[in-house]
Amino acid sequence: MSETFTTPKQVEANCKTRMEKALVDLAQSMTTVRTGRANASMLDNVRVDYYGTPTPVSQVGTISVPEAGMLTISPWDATVIGPIEKAIRSAELGLNPSNDGKLIRIPIPPLNEERRKELAKKLHGMAEDHRVALRNIRRDANDQVKKLMKDKLVSEDEEKRSLEEIQKMIDAFTKKVDEASKAKEKEIMEIR
Repeated sequence: MSETFTTPKQVEANCKTRMEKALVDLAQSMTTVRTGRANASMLDNVRVDYYGTPTPVSQVGTISVPEAGMLTISPWDATVIGPIEKAIRSAELGLNPSNDGKLIRIPIPPLNEERRKELAKKLHGMAEDHRVALRNIRRDANDQVKKLMKDKLVSEDEEKRSLEEIQKMIDAFTKKVDEASKAKEKEIMEIR
């Protein structure tokens, strides 16, 4: 981002916007991590080979959650049932779909201890990636504020205040990442 800022306020606003986007991205990434209960977003990253094009499952049929331990997919085109099943099996979600010619049923097996730990580890990786992203955003913002100081567009006091403000921002966003991660981990480790 080679945007030119002329005030610390602009730098801080840009920094906050970018940090909010990182948090939204983390929330979206976490929906794909399995917990013990069925959730249609578990299939968000599954792509079906639909006439040669990798297509999200949600675009080839209706996904529903009839009960806590079951997902169903009602394909709009019956010829895509096989490819949907194949895509779900190869997505490494630990799911085993079956069909009756019209509807695909996906029982959600309870997670065993080993799988829970694997998922928690994956979750920690996601959270750490987003913490790193936040730190990179902070570094960029700090550099921009220091450049304003170097170009004599702000006083030392303004620079100091802005750097403190950016630090407060990253502390708050890092805390939100940690809270989201802990809540999701609790969901994963919960035995139903």
